[in-house]
Amino acid sequence: MQVLALAALLAALPSASVPQEPTRPPHVVVLMVDDLGWRDCSPACWGDPEGPGARHFQTPNLERLAREGVRFADAYASAPVCTPTRTSFMTGVTPARNQITYWTRFFGRDQSARHPLLKAPSWDVDALQPGDVTLASLMTPEYRTIHVGKAHFGTSPEGGPEGGRGGGDPTSLGFDVNIAGWAAGGPGSFYGIDDFSAAKREERRGNKGRNRNWDIPGLEEYHGQDVFLTDVLADEAERALREGVADGERVFLHFAPYAVHAPIMAHEELKARFEGSGLTGAELAYATMVAAVDDATGQLLDALDDLGIADETLVIYTGDNVGLSAHARGGERHTHNLPAKSGKGSAYDGGLRVPMVVRWPGVVEPGTLVRGPVVTHDLFPTLLGAAGIEIPAAHAARVAGIDLRPVLDGREAPPRDRSLLFHQPHFWGVNGPGIEPFSAVRVGDHKLIYFHSGAQVDEATGKRTGGPRFELYDLSTDVGEARDLAADRPATLAALAQVLSARLEAAGASMSIDLRSGAPVPMPRAALR
Repeated sequence: MQVLALAALLAALPSASVPQEPTRPPHVVVLMVDDLGWRDCSPACWGDPEGPGARHFQTPNLERLAREGVRFADAYASAPVCTPTRTSFMTGVTPARNQITYWTRFFGRDQSARHPLLKAPSWDVDALQPGDVTLASLMTPEYRTIHVGKAHFGTSPEGGPEGGRGGGDPTSLGFDVNIAGWAAGGPGSFYGIDDFSAAKREERRGNKGRNRNWDIPGLEEYHGQDVFLTDVLADEAERALREGVADGERVFLHFAPYAVHAPIMAHEELKARFEGSGLTGAELAYATMVAAVDDATGQLLDALDDLGIADETLVIYTGDNVGLSAHARGGERHTHNLPAKSGKGSAYDGGLRVPMVVRWPGVVEPGTLVRGPVVTHDLFPTLLGAAGIEIPAAHAARVAGIDLRPVLDGREAPPRDRSLLFHQPHFWGVNGPGIEPFSAVRVGDHKLIYFHSGAQVDEATGKRTGGPRFELYDLSTDVGEARDLAADRPATLAALAQVLSARLEAAGASMSIDLRSGAPVPMPRAALR
């Protein structure tokens, strides 16, 4: 009896091998990097010298975060462009369901590029607006919620940074503090000497500058100074973090540097780090921008240490879509994210697969690697769960993200049978592999892409021909999506077309409009007939 009683007692004790979540909700720091490719980091970030990182990038602070946290090998952005991913992070809802399927900029204006055979369906061109349920609005009663940098969550009625609040102002979406965030998705310049303005940048080059559409609001004290935007935002983020902690509040900091979004502009002080690398021109400038983001990451991690709260802070590092490759970069186009195919705007993993690292002391086993698909909108229920905040029932019914806490603490792996839905019925306007209106689904190791119209663009003529088409890939053996299996695995193709159709229908997704017939393109299952 004594042996049985002892066994029962031991069974009731927490297992030493399973980390336990803290009893007090953690501080939360999310670093949402813009247009960062999944290999735009040093290889050691992945614990593998032959891993997806590129040797010419220098990201020692991300390496540190990876050593102290968990790395996700199969993390996806919710979409291959900015706004849909960022709004899905804020809501937990897929772009297909919330109808925010493309990037936004001006109030009431569709930013979709012209396609020769299709037009975009009706969609939510203004994205998030006051009154919408957001991560910030739910966390604000319990946390000081701070946004720093790029927002791109929604538009404002007056369009500009000083216009009506609308969704362009993060404080109208629930944040207590907004620093430099508004409706635009990129800065006019990364240089303080340009006032972070495209107009001033052009004037400095001797041109007549008129474009004020990308000016960054709220940083006027830095105008005219020889400073770099990423450094400024890191200083502002650290200051806001310290103020929140000093006031005795739990802090949710959303740090979203505009980097490494275009315009590609060198951080001159960091060029010396790349002597002997062979990098020149745009690629050297890009490498310094990546390094500046890594320095900002280290600055915030050091601040957590200095404040004595590192052990009670959940830190997430990820990106909103994969790296730019169709233009603006140096070298051969569409190759910057190899072995993943293509880049930003594409249906291929070169447009969708992003880095994701999570550090949560006492919960995450340091230095672990998780395989299995996860996606940006998983962070919504995960962060609310960690904070002990309930999702309103009406909104919870729309949430597609899953709570990753059982994955983070090692109890479970990401469910292999889950289906990840991607839907972008828009043309990004730049020709390249997979950069066309599409819907896609990943189930297990298989990924089915349903292109809404036409074969790949003929580089010589610029023309597209033909109707909808399918491509099927086995990512377990073909991460570069080089071997289309659609003709070889008809049963798998049919099964995934059924899954994709069901997901699109359940979400109420709007399909591209065929210009010839004026009707929406058919659901995938119908296109197979």
